[in-house]
Amino acid sequence: MAEEATPNPQPGQTGTGNDNQFVIQKVYVKDLSFETPNSPQIFLEKWAPDVKLQLRSQAAPQAEGVHEVVLTVVVTASMGEKTAYLAEVQQAGIFSIKGFNDSDLGAMLGSYCPNILFPYARETVSDLVARGGFPQLVLAPVNFDALYAHMQSQQGQGESAH
Repeated sequence: MAEEATPNPQPGQTGTGNDNQFVIQKVYVKDLSFETPNSPQIFLEKWAPDVKLQLRSQAAPQAEGVHEVVLTVVVTASMGEKTAYLAEVQQAGIFSIKGFNDSDLGAMLGSYCPNILFPYARETVSDLVARGGFPQLVLAPVNFDALYAHMQSQQGQGESAH
């Protein structure tokens, strides 16, 4: 009987003794945008924004066992009909992932890697907002495991409808 590896090894360590490997090769900002379309007038208003967060994650193979994962975080702060700011960060990472079955690989690319990237993206968003002259914004943690499971169940329901 074949051994199954846990999809959550510590970065830089191997899986459960078989030939599974997970290594973070690089973490970087791939793209960055910050807009304040209604400045300077927006700074004269009482600060009570409606903040919306959008997340998206994409993975693409780069070589055998090497994948780029890009986590896109878009934060929009509005005051009524006016946009105070729009911050978009594409935080990316290059990960060496070898020896995992397709199911575990999907979970690593769709959940584990975005979990690694999110703190970097959160820090970048916070810095952008503060440098834009607005009060600091600290994004709440995100449960990428639950998001991935929800996406998988949605895809499963869509496939069973065919």
